[in-house]
Amino acid sequence: MARSHLTLAALATSAVEGLDLAVTTSFASGGDNDFDSALLTGRDGRHWIIRLPRNERAESEQSADLVALRALSSGIRSRLPFAVSNFVGQVPVDGTRAVVYEFVYGSKASLEHLDAGQDGLAASIGRAIAAIHSLPTSFVADAGLPVLSAIEALRASVSVMDRAAATGLVPAQLLGRWERAMEDSNLWQFPPAVINNSLSAESFLTADYAVTGLLGWHELRVGDPARDLAWLLAAPDPDAVDSALDAYHRARGTLDRQVAQRAKLYAELDVARWLLHGTQTRSTEIVDDAVGMLSAIVDSVENDVMNPLAG
Repeated sequence: MARSHLTLAALATSAVEGLDLAVTTSFASGGDNDFDSALLTGRDGRHWIIRLPRNERAESEQSADLVALRALSSGIRSRLPFAVSNFVGQVPVDGTRAVVYEFVYGSKASLEHLDAGQDGLAASIGRAIAAIHSLPTSFVADAGLPVLSAIEALRASVSVMDRAAATGLVPAQLLGRWERAMEDSNLWQFPPAVINNSLSAESFLTADYAVTGLLGWHELRVGDPARDLAWLLAAPDPDAVDSALDAYHRARGTLDRQVAQRAKLYAELDVARWLLHGTQTRSTEIVDDAVGMLSAIVDSVENDVMNPLAG
């Protein structure tokens, strides 16, 4: 049963000593029903968010997010051109916990509204991602978070491809395309970087065509930077995608010339993961959706012979 914003406000005052609230309102999270959330306004005008997980998956995500936020020290945050929320307090509730965070201001981005140009939101997102990837990797290892090498990234991709192929539902043309990418050694010679690993358009808070904050750090790790760019490729405006990638490359230099090709591969393998999820849960609806998406990829790559995954 969902908790009301008034109940959540009462929990927040228990979680944070001296918290003096003036207003509390429900805070929806883009159709995400994993958390009960409320926006809290103090008498001093400051704002906070309280989140209470509704299921074990959300509880696990919240716990991982807290570990990452603690790892993001003030020194690390000073290297980022946007705000990251801070943990303020917590209180146990029915076997789980409600957590209070500082509120980060901004409106959530959307793929449909990414614009092109050096001063647009797409370019700001590209620069924001580059800033994450430019952080020193040592703080991630020091926090005990995952550190994956290039070869481990390749092995994980091969595993997804093999398991998807075993379903018999992946078009042969697509399997051949993926196999050639896996066998291209140049594609996998990259320096691992700090990555968020769970980015989507809704991860970014924005104002005036610029990124103001970034939400969701529960998969923070060292790994393949292409993982953080894959979601961008679904944007309907190809010029916006180019703007984001151009800004990213200008900010990071030429450390990883083939990051865009791997990002495209990851985007396609994410559909394979969706197929595997459908087969594992025995959902005909998900399987049919994934099969349709795989067919659409085949159609698109047939018309885009100038941009292969492999060299």
